[in-house]
Formats: sequence, structure tokens, C-alpha cells
Amino acid sequence: MKKIYIKLIVCFSLVSLFTACEEELDLSNPTALSLEELLQTDNGFELLANGILDAYQKVPANEFLLTELRSDNVRANSENGNFPLIASYNVDPNNGDVATYYSNNMHTIKHANTIIDNRFLAPESQQYTVGEAYFMRALCHFNLVRAYQNIPYVDKVIDITTQEALDYPQIPEAEVYEKIIDDFKTSIAFLNGAVQNRYRPSEGAAICLAAKAYLSQPTPNYTEAELLLASVVENNSSFDYNLLFTERSNAEQQVFDPDPIDPTMDLLTDAEYYFNLAINYGNVFGNEFNGDFTTDGDVVLDGTWSNNSGLEINDEVIFSIAYDLVSSDNYVTSDSGLDDQIETDSESHSFAMTLQGPSNGVNIATADFLQVMTPELQPVRFGVSVNPLDYSSFLSNNTIDVFNRKFPTDGEIGDNDWIVLRYADVLLLYAEAILAGGESTTDSRAIDAFNQVRLRAGLEGVANLTKQELLDERRVEFVYENQRLYDLIRFGEADNVLTQFSNRNSLFYTNEKKYLPFPQREIDNLPNFYRQNDGY
Repeated sequence: MKKIYIKLIVCFSLVSLFTACEEELDLSNPTALSLEELLQTDNGFELLANGILDAYQKVPANEFLLTELRSDNVRANSENGNFPLIASYNVDPNNGDVATYYSNNMHTIKHANTIIDNRFLAPESQQYTVGEAYFMRALCHFNLVRAYQNIPYVDKVIDITTQEALDYPQIPEAEVYEKIIDDFKTSIAFLNGAVQNRYRPSEGAAICLAAKAYLSQPTPNYTEAELLLASVVENNSSFDYNLLFTERSNAEQQVFDPDPIDPTMDLLTDAEYYFNLAINYGNVFGNEFNGDFTTDGDVVLDGTWSNNSGLEINDEVIFSIAYDLVSSDNYVTSDSGLDDQIETDSESHSFAMTLQGPSNGVNIATADFLQVMTPELQPVRFGVSVNPLDYSSFLSNNTIDVFNRKFPTDGEIGDNDWIVLRYADVLLLYAEAILAGGESTTDSRAIDAFNQVRLRAGLEGVANLTKQELLDERRVEFVYENQRLYDLIRFGEADNVLTQFSNRNSLFYTNEKKYLPFPQREIDNLPNFYRQNDGY
């Protein structure tokens, strides 16, 4: 057997190309194994794949700050130091969150490349791990290209003792997307036939994210996106994907409401049905409602939500990152015990997105968002997305902070998984692909996909779907899920919407601020090699 040269494994981001890695890849303390030892063990590739997923647990920790906080959905209060600067589009290239998000994605890419570089050694039973590696490499580059635009595409583990870093310059956004799509397609081939696990990359997730990449590239390829999404939407039962939804005939009644014609019969009111649908919507995020039904005013949820891990693996989730207070059978979690911990992440996917947020003030709903997120307009999503008590106070004093409810933990220790992709997103992406950049469509496939999401939200369906309706629907469906900014960019509406939002709120948005600055420390490590993004 020919000798295989294993490249030095580095704590990889382009910033760390020139900093020494202090420890070997550590997958299960206290029985840490070197790469050579892992490649010779029966389940070595499984452990390496677990390492990729564990590394990715760091990525959502500050993603909210750099995505949702830079949209028109969310603001930070004025006492949170660095965060109001991000929210006002006044972020600096030296910003720690800007650099950390870049590094965390690159670190995960390094783990993925470790498998890809050694993929020919993977036994037949662990070929799926190669698919997972391609998937995660594509996903991290997808994160980075949407955030920073022109980035390097790193397709191997880099040896820091050579000049290999110079072989990975920033490349045009369109070229990055081509490589992302190629990686997702390669992962589809490897993951075909693999056992589906919603905590791990899957064939279905790869198909859908490849389609999302087709839609996100500078010149969208609607035809390819539509074909990929159709293969999932039209065969959703075979993938076990569906919305969490209760038919009206199966809804639970909360109070006795007699039929005026036959007083012995109990009628199901709209408010009761909305209550059922709101429970469905909250369950998508692994949340359990602890409270009562009420018809007092428009708020039908009188109580609080709390995480219930038993609800987190559901038919709507396609791919999520696990966060638990105990070790997972799928991969070691960031907040598992110190004896089996790999990374030293925060205790939840993002403290900023929990009920408190740092210093009680990062995930505050903007006044603009609270014009569309009302109990009248959103009878189902409202009580799951924002705190109704805060909202009631806001109506009398619009300086009151209105916090989110999707991630209800009050403090740093949060059990909520981070959902990377769910079926509601796939349905709306399918409608978007069929719309194909047009202003409206009556195509029955797009209408049906769109209306499924509308009906789960307790809203009437449409017969003619417009681009604006689709964008508006995504805003309220995915609030606090880090989608709004990228939706605006993908729909070509970022400059229009965010300029108006910035002007109304005395912020500093310009068309260059759609993207983050390239981290200054990356530029400093390779002087005169990387170009800073415009506007910084």
C-alpha cells in the first residue's frame, strides 16, 4: 500500500494559518486520538464526522448578531456596546463577531476537509461520512459567501508550513456558488440511501440547500432550483417531511361554545383553532406551551413556552444542530460534560436569541416589524414569535422592548436545537423558484406550496401569488431564524427596504453594507493579498 502523507491538521481559518495549533483533533476526551490513529480505527470516519458537527455548533453562536440584527426585524438597545453598531450598519472590520463567525465557519471547513482529503480510505460502511463532509463544507461556504460575498473556497486541509494559503485568494461570488453547488451535489451522491437522521446531513437536506444556493447566486438558476425542490416537495412523504399542522376537524376544543341552532353541540371557534395551530408552530422549535387558552382580546396564548427535547425531532425539521445538557448519541454536544466535551462553545446556540439576550437587549423586535407581527394579522405566529405582554405594553409606549418567544430560555443555558433547514422553507423556496423572478404567478404548484404555509398560520390562501406576498410571508414565518437579510438580498429588495428602514431610524445603511467587512485580521495576516469589501 502506497505511503499516505497526512497533512498537518490546523485550527483552520485563514487568520489561523499563521498561528500554531496547540492540540490535536480531540474527539472524545480523555481518549483523544491522533488523525493517524483515527484513520486506522473501525469507526474513525464516524468520529471525524462527529467532529465536523461539533465544530459547527460554534457557528450559530453569533450568527444572529450578524444577520437578523442587520435586518429590519430586530434592533439592539443603546446600552449594549458593540451590538448597536452592528444593528445600525456601522460595524467595523476589527469587530470580534465579524472575525469569529468567519473563523468558526473556516474551522468547520477544516474538519470537513480532513475527511475529504482522506476519503479513499473510508470503508464502505462509512461512505456516508464523506457525503456529510462535502455537505458541511458547502454549508459553511454558503454561510460565508452570503455574509462576506467574495471569499476563498478552501477545498483541502492547508499545510501552514508552506505557502499554500496563497493558493486560496478571494474569488468572485459567482464562482463560490458554483463550488458550493458542486459540493452539495457530490454530497447527494454519497448520502443517497443513507439512514436519515435530522441531526446529520441527509440527501434531502443536500437537495434543498443546493436549490437554495441556485436561488441565492448573483444570477439565479430558477430552473435547476425548481427541479431539485420539486423532487422533494412532490415526494415529501418518502422523505418524511411535512408541516406540523392540525386539520380543523381534528382540533382540540378548549371551552364549550354552544351552537345557536343546537345548544347541545360544541362549536370550534376560530380562536380555538388558532390555538391548536399555534401549538403546532411552537412545537416545530421544540417548544411546549405551559399555559391556558384565553379569548381575552386577541391574544389566545396565556402562558409561557419552554423547551421540550422530545418535540425537537419532528417532521418539519430537515436538518438541525443539536444542543442538549447531556451527551447526544449523534455527536458530542457543546454543552455536554467536561469529560466528553470537544469544543468550548457557549451553553446554547446563541445567548443573544434567548429570552434575555446579552444585557436584556439584543433581540428586540423593531417598530417596523411590530406593524406586521400583530395578533390581528398573525393570529398563530404572533404568540409564538414575540412576547404578548411586552407587545401590550409597547402599544401604550412604543419605547418598550418586545422580546422573542421562539427561543424561550431565560438565560445562558438553552436546550433549543438550531434548525438549519425546515420544510416550510422548502415550500416557500419552491414557490420562489416557480415564480422565477417574476412579479406574480398563478401556477398551481406554487400556489399550493405557498398556501400550505399560509393555512398553518391560520390565514386564507391566495389564488395569485405575488413576489411581495412571498417576501412578506417569509418575513413573519422565519423571524428570529436569521433569514430576513438574505431573503431581501436574494429578492433584490435589500437596498430599497433597508435604505428606507435606515432613514426612518437614523441608521447608516448603504448598498455596500449588505455584506460584512472582511475580517481585518485576515487581511493583516496576508498583507496586499485580500481586498476589503467596499464601504469599509
